[in-house]
Amino acid sequence: MPVAAGTALHGLQAAGRIQPGQKVLILGASGGVGTFAVQLAKAFGADVTAVCSTRHVDQARSIGADRVIDYTRDDFTRQAARYDLIFNVAGARSLADLRRALTPSGTLVLSSGDGGSWFGPLGRMAVAVAVSPFVRQRLRPSAPKPSRESLDVLRELAERGAVAPVIDRSYPLSAASEAIRYVEQGHAGGKVVVTV
Repeated sequence: MPVAAGTALHGLQAAGRIQPGQKVLILGASGGVGTFAVQLAKAFGADVTAVCSTRHVDQARSIGADRVIDYTRDDFTRQAARYDLIFNVAGARSLADLRRALTPSGTLVLSSGDGGSWFGPLGRMAVAVAVSPFVRQRLRPSAPKPSRESLDVLRELAERGAVAPVIDRSYPLSAASEAIRYVEQGHAGGKVVVTV
């Protein structure tokens, strides 16, 4: 929880400044960070839309998403809905596409993305930072910093059952290489555990 849930908490709270009642879209809602982001956004009182593939639609609903968009069938950037906060945990949508799905004064938090082979996600984050002063929308990179305060928030939420890790698969230590291969495929729903 400290890394994945901490990343989600920082993206939503520190970078995104989430507020109760906001319409929040989690792009990459089925991965380790995304599953925590859906749960945290619900715990903070948001109306949550999760974006994931077909195989994870039921999982996203089971952890609290109010709506789920299957990206293999529907393009959230082409729909009428606009969001107060978009947390981009996974995916390679362009900055223009993501901004189009925001309200005029909405916030886009980038935690991943494609910035080219040289810069990776940092390239798109740098462009977002450069563009942000010239638009009404807030474009924010998410660079989580572990802190005792964030761990206390996560502990309290976990103790009251508001957040819990979603475990896709467990492997014994002897099959750790198989677990790594599975994670590298990029389709895990939640976290993959290696049991020691």
